[in-house]
Amino acid sequence: MDRVLEKKKGIALIFSKRAIPYWFGAMMAAFILWLILRDDASTLRVNADTLSVSEVRAGEFNDYIRISGQVQPMTTIQVSPRESGIVEEIVIEEGTQVNAGDVIIRLSNDDLDLEILNSEANLAEKENALRNTMIQMEQEKMQLSLNILELETEVKRKGRALESQRRLFDDGLIGKEEFLRSEEDYTLFCKKLEVTVARAEQDSMYRKVQIKQMEESLENMKLNMQRIRRRKENLSVKAPIDGELGLLEVALGQSIGSGSKIGQINATGSYKIEAQIDEHYIDRVSAGLTATFERQNETYDAVIRKVYPEVRSGKFQADFRFSGEQPLNIRSGQTYYLNLQLGQPESAILIPRGTFYQKTGGKWIYVVAPEGGKAVKREIRIGRQNPQFYEVLEGLEPGEKVITSGYDNFGDNEVLVF
Repeated sequence: MDRVLEKKKGIALIFSKRAIPYWFGAMMAAFILWLILRDDASTLRVNADTLSVSEVRAGEFNDYIRISGQVQPMTTIQVSPRESGIVEEIVIEEGTQVNAGDVIIRLSNDDLDLEILNSEANLAEKENALRNTMIQMEQEKMQLSLNILELETEVKRKGRALESQRRLFDDGLIGKEEFLRSEEDYTLFCKKLEVTVARAEQDSMYRKVQIKQMEESLENMKLNMQRIRRRKENLSVKAPIDGELGLLEVALGQSIGSGSKIGQINATGSYKIEAQIDEHYIDRVSAGLTATFERQNETYDAVIRKVYPEVRSGKFQADFRFSGEQPLNIRSGQTYYLNLQLGQPESAILIPRGTFYQKTGGKWIYVVAPEGGKAVKREIRIGRQNPQFYEVLEGLEPGEKVITSGYDNFGDNEVLVF
């Protein structure tokens, strides 16, 4: 017997098999609507209490950087021995004020002592040789003078004899041969006298030249001896200028070579500041730029006097001189923190410095929404920076708020929900 089925009504109709297609259609419509209206941005929930939020503002950007520098003397003189030797005595210790000429250390050098003895012996030998030569030359001079006297006497005698022989020959009392011999003897002795006189004159000139050369040689040896004795004095290493003995690297008994650096003297009264600056600013830093720093509640001025071109470990060096008064009780090695002015102040959009820059490099930042419940990633462009602010060139407007604390835990999410 057939049974008549009742039609479902109300809630029962909603959950009936006939309603399944309608349910499926409603779900598909809801899914399509969600796809249209959904936000594609990835989100991350964060604790707002752990964030640093700063306001973007318009103001004056002061173009400066903060650097640290050490005080150094303007003039530093290296202390080096002129003679090698062994350290016998350290007269002055590091940090002591010295005057020019004060003995710092004393050295000993046995080889130099032996050289002095040898030079003294050579000098004495040279002096003796000169005296002996002069005595010999004087004896030769006297002998030549005696020979000349003898020859002059012989010439006179031969001349008288020749006159007698001529008269006898004229009277026919002697032969011609005997007269010619007498004439030849006279002529011979005359020529001997001429040669001897010429030799005496030549020897005299030679003696003068030889004596002069020996005297010059002797004088050179004396000068050399003086130099060697001065080398002995150089074993006492002395301060070249007035100042402070800032470094002394020697020990008793140490062997030190000539010209080696053993210390330095810092000229007191005039100082400079040596600063290491990041190579990022090397094109903007030049001589003449000004800087200020504070010391004992006073502000002091400095000016760059020299920029060194070498870059080492990502930094380059610049030397500052004081412009005006120097701080009281200034000492070498003190550290000063300077504000180096790179340009004139200009109006700009500013955000405070923060650790977010380490993650973004200044290319983007999280901007807090006006309602304050979330922050959205936005591309920006940052220009110059100083120890307090970044200069914003594009992407932000005054009055907006941004997150300036670190972004290390935010990943690549584009939206932060507080």
